[in-house]
Formats: sequence, C-alpha cells, structure tokens
Amino acid sequence: MTFQRTLPPVEILSEASLEVLERGWKRIVSEIGIDFMDERAVDLFRAHGQKVEGTVVKFDPDFLLEQIAKVPDHFTWHSRNPARSIEFAPANMVFLPVNSAPFVLNGSDRHEARFEDFRTFNRLTYVTDVLDSPGCPSCDPTDVVIESRHLKLQQALYEDQDKPHFASAFDGISAADSIAMATIVAGGRDALAARPLLAGVINCNSPLRYDERMLASLIALAEAGQIVIVTPFILMGAMGPVSPAAALAQQTAETLSALALVQLVRPGCPAIMGSFVSHTDMQSGSPGFGGPESAIGLLATGQIARRYGLLWRAGGGGLTSSQVPDAQAAFEALNTVMPSMLAGANFQLHCAGWLESGLVAGYEKFVIDVEMLRILQRQFAPFEIDEASLAFDAHVEVGHGGHFFGAVHTLERFRDCFYRPEVFSTANFDRWTRYGSLDTAARAAKRWPEWLERWQAPPLDDGIRTALGEYVDRRSAEIEADL
Repeated sequence: MTFQRTLPPVEILSEASLEVLERGWKRIVSEIGIDFMDERAVDLFRAHGQKVEGTVVKFDPDFLLEQIAKVPDHFTWHSRNPARSIEFAPANMVFLPVNSAPFVLNGSDRHEARFEDFRTFNRLTYVTDVLDSPGCPSCDPTDVVIESRHLKLQQALYEDQDKPHFASAFDGISAADSIAMATIVAGGRDALAARPLLAGVINCNSPLRYDERMLASLIALAEAGQIVIVTPFILMGAMGPVSPAAALAQQTAETLSALALVQLVRPGCPAIMGSFVSHTDMQSGSPGFGGPESAIGLLATGQIARRYGLLWRAGGGGLTSSQVPDAQAAFEALNTVMPSMLAGANFQLHCAGWLESGLVAGYEKFVIDVEMLRILQRQFAPFEIDEASLAFDAHVEVGHGGHFFGAVHTLERFRDCFYRPEVFSTANFDRWTRYGSLDTAARAAKRWPEWLERWQAPPLDDGIRTALGEYVDRRSAEIEADL
C-alpha cells in the first residue's frame, strides 16, 4: 500500500516570496527561453504560438500555466502484480533506492558496477517493504555491452521482482524498447496506455537546455501514456547561480516548460514535477549534498509544486558526498530525506544506497537507509489518540512509584508497541561487546545477505517470459548488426 502522509506540509515561503519567484521564472522563460534540441519539440511549440529562435523557445508564461493545468494529480503506476501498484495523489509518498551509480561499494571493495550487482539491488528492493520500486538502473553494469544493455536491464527487472519500474530512458531507442517490452507484459499498446507500467526520469541539461536524448525519451514515454518525471539537475555555482532563490526560479522554468511539452504530445499524460537543487564546493568544484541550502530548496520546492497543483519529486533521498557509510553519510542522508518528508514530496529517488555524490551504490548504506526510512515512515504515520490509548487501567494497576514492565497493558502489547530496529543497536555495552563490538556499518554488512536469502522469484507468465526473451534476443542481434 502506498504510504500516505497525514501531517500538513511545512511551508517556509511567504506569499510575497512566492510571487517574486513566479516573476523570476516567467522572465526566464519569456526573455531568455529554453533550448529544446529536438525538431519535433520545437515544431510543437511553434505550432502552438510560442516564439522560436533556432532551437530556443521563448514562452508566454500563461501558455505554460494552461498546459500544466492538464497534468493529473491522481494516477496509478501499475504493476503486473496489482498488489504492488502505486497510487499517486497529493498526500501519497513513494520511495525508491539509489539509481544510475557507476560503482558499487561492498565493505572495502569499491568496483565498477556489474550485472550481478544490478540484480542484487533489484532483489533487495523487492524484499524491502518501505521501497516501492527499484527504478532502473540501481547501478549501471559495465560488464554488459552498452548498446544493448537496456534490454538486459529491462528483462532482469521483470524476472527479479514485480514492483513497477522505470523505463530505460537513456535515449529514444532504449525508451522505445522499454515501451515495447512493457507492451508485451500489458497485452497491447492500448492496454499499456490505459494502465501505465513505466515511469521515466527526464533530466534537463541545466542551465536551460534539453538535449536530443532526453527529449526523444520524453516524447516516446508521453506518446505511450507512461509517467514522465521531469527533473532539472542544478548544482548551485555550476549549473545555476549561487543564490538558492535564483536556482529555484531556474528549476521552475526548466520543469514547467518540459511538462508543457508532455501535455502537447499527449494531453492528460501522467507527469511529475522534479527537483534537484544542491550546492557546489566552491573550493574544489565537487558537488555537495545534505547541506542547509539543499534542505531549504526542498522545503521551498514542495510549496512551489502545490502552488501549481503538481505532484513533485524531491531532489531528496539519502544523498551524501561521503565515500563510506559513516556519520557524515548518515547525517547528510537524513538532512535530505527529512526535508522531503516535511515538505510532502510525492516521490523520492535515491533513498537507499547512495554514496560519493551518486557515483556509488553501497550495500551497507542501502541497509542503513532502509532502517532510517522505516523509522521515518513510522514517525510520519497517522497518530490518533483515543480513550484506550490513555491506558488508565494500567495506572490503576501500577499505582504510585511502581513500574509497568509486568502490567497487563504492557504484557498484551510489548511485542509490537515500539519500533524494533533491524540494524541499529539498543544493546548494553556488555552485550554489544559480547557480540563482536560491531558498529552500524558492520551490522549492515551482515544484514543485506540475510535479506537476500528471503528473495524468491515472483511468478511470471511463461508466455510473457518467452516473448520478452525473444524480443531481447532479436533486438540485441539487430543492434549488434548495426554496430
């Protein structure tokens, strides 16, 4: 069941600040414009009365607002297992693990991602209750030929798990192949459009440009009625000004313009406003995560998305610049997940396993982040007080100066009255020492293989399995012949 937030979202911007931001993004889209490096996109905008200069489109801001008003705020990300489908709605929240890491960290072994790692993260996500989808790819395996890699990734996702997943939206070809494979599973193109199985993240080449590969993927997904998650990637000082306010205006301009394109391709297509604003280390030029500017950006973005009636993807998740799962990693991860929760993000990617500014998917970090997510979901769950919860009879039984360990109320509830951590330790020092004096990362290293043992392949119809395999074999041969 999709996690639902009942607490009202935190809002840090005044109405006056929101109006200033609105004037800012409107000036960007109308006076500077957005570069769309795809002739089909430019032609669509031109046909709808927008000013085109080469590949740069200068927008009437009211036109953008008219188009984004067509984006639905309730839709379903379907799974071939209906019990795993995800319901998107303003109060619902969805969580995914790290995606697109080129390296993997297992203990002290840092290596290029392998296909085995990709499948392991698929399976860990499948057996983890707080993660709704594996996305794609958790890590980008280098031991599979790059030209046909997307086919193997999609095939493995159907075989390893039955939660909904991402298209391989690396370019138009991989997006089209993902859609063709989903069509096999759905039982036809019309059935797929009626019940979307795929979502795809479309990144802006910030500042103010969408390249051919991303636009080809966007158009393919929108034409097929799949979920499009438009996400600028702004590191302040590199891809955006150092002012958080300026970065927020830029992010809004980039997002709304691409969401408008989605609606021109297919009115009513499910789509999500993405965000990803963080800072740059101005001494080294390296990206930084988990800082106060990023947290402020997250809180503000939720408010901006609600202003325009859009579901939104937080640039949150368990982000960190740390190289290992240490105290820095834990704090920076919390300082991106927590603001996203407080701001009411509908979608969070990179919630488990992210290390080293996204270069690394870490097994121990995955486990630690899952523990944190479990705690936060418990913390943000509905809290209701009724007469029974006041436990008046327990006070009568224990009286003054006693203890509640042996009270009837306690004995009836002690097994599940409090959250029980799977990784964090509550042992006293002697017990902790007796069991090896393991720190959190060491305990996490023991947990993920235990979780993996719980994995069993979900059912997959034999006819669908065969059809997917035949498609992958045929397309792989075609791609190899074209090399």
